[in-house]
Formats: sequence, structure tokens, C-alpha cells
Amino acid sequence: MLTSHRFDYVFHYAALVGVKRTLANPSMVLEDLQGIKNILTLSKNTGVKRVFYSSSSEVYGEPVHLPQHEETTPLNSRLPYAIVKNAGEAFCKAFKQEFNLDKYIVLFPFCSAHLTHKKWPHYNELIELIKNKYGDQIKVVVAPGPSEIDDAKNINAVSIIDKDKALDISQLASLIKESSFVIANDTGPAHISAHLGVKGLTLFGAHTTAFKVSIERENFKAIQVADLEKLSASKVLEKILI
Repeated sequence: MLTSHRFDYVFHYAALVGVKRTLANPSMVLEDLQGIKNILTLSKNTGVKRVFYSSSSEVYGEPVHLPQHEETTPLNSRLPYAIVKNAGEAFCKAFKQEFNLDKYIVLFPFCSAHLTHKKWPHYNELIELIKNKYGDQIKVVVAPGPSEIDDAKNINAVSIIDKDKALDISQLASLIKESSFVIANDTGPAHISAHLGVKGLTLFGAHTTAFKVSIERENFKAIQVADLEKLSASKVLEKILI
């Protein structure tokens, strides 16, 4: 469902419930962990803005002191159900730390094999400059096409795919729409970005001009140079407006 439709928010309530039931079948509760991981992974890869995870006061177990407080009461889980809820909270925190996509830049550093003259060669250098400037405030992601998934491994950015496959057009549009900025070669995703009205840049060499392909918009601009090889990463960084 998450891959077939676009969702902004996911509310995760599913779990094996019932104290007697979970005590009698403790190993069944562990299956909830895989469900939590599936939800978080799919949400990350399909552009979901936020996941709301339904935990439980059972994570506190027998109270150490009263009243209990969410920020200061130590976790004292004893029952299998509560332990898994505790682990679910840890999963959510770990995903937020590792894949925090609240603000992100999407790069499209690829192009068709027969159009390599459109390919700007300095994306990894640009990524380093972005990290140096913004730190953890901005993530950098790529969304490779079906034939670009292996190439994406050579780019120092988070690769957004769906179960080892490229995003479909709806998923790609969602990822672009929610981004803070897009930087692309003169390819299909650049034109999608322009039409969606997001902030971004497309990089043109001598093969054509931005005027001829009518790509520039209020928020989406082009850098035109005679030789893409000579366009520096620092020059592109100057044009990123977040």
C-alpha cells in the first residue's frame, strides 16, 4: 500500500496485544519488531513526512517513583509486550538519527549511457561542501533509476530506493516535492522538479541551453557553462538557496 499510494503520515498501532496472550507466546511478540522495521523503512523510502508510533505506558513497568514523567522516569520493562514497545521506541529514535530527512537535498547525478556529455563529474565534491556548510541540518540523497542503482553506490549520499528497486514516478515526484533543494543534470528528473515548482538547479554544458528546453522557473534555475568538467563544486554550492 505504501508503495502504491502517496501518504504524508503513518500511524503505526499494530501489535500483538493482551498480557496473557503475550506471556503465553512471547516469541510471537518479537515479530512486531520486523513490522516496525518494515514500516520505518517503507516510510523512509516513499517520502512519508512523519511516522506516529503507538507505544505504551507499560515500558515503565513497575513505577520507580510517582508521578511518572516521560523524560525522567527510567524504563523498567518486564513483560514481553512492554519490552518490544521499548525496542520499537529505540528503532524510531535510531531511524531518526540515521535517516533524518526533515530537510534534504536531492541530487540526480546520472544520465543515459549514450548522453554522458550531460553528466557533471563533481557531485561527490559538492556533497562534501554541503556537509561542511550545513552539517547534520541537511541530508543529501539520490534517487537512482533502474539502471543507476549500482552507480549510486559511488555517490556519497543516501540512496532512496524501494525494496532494491527504483522509485516509481509517483514516489519520485513525492520525494522531489518535499525536498529543500534539487540539483540535477539535464535529465527527466530535472524537468519534473521544474514543473513541481521546487527550488533547484540544473547544470548545462554545451549540448543545449536552458532557454531552448524551457526549464527555468521562479524557483528552478540553470547554470550554463561551455564545459561541465570546469564547473567547480564551489560555484554550484553558491547557488544553493535553502
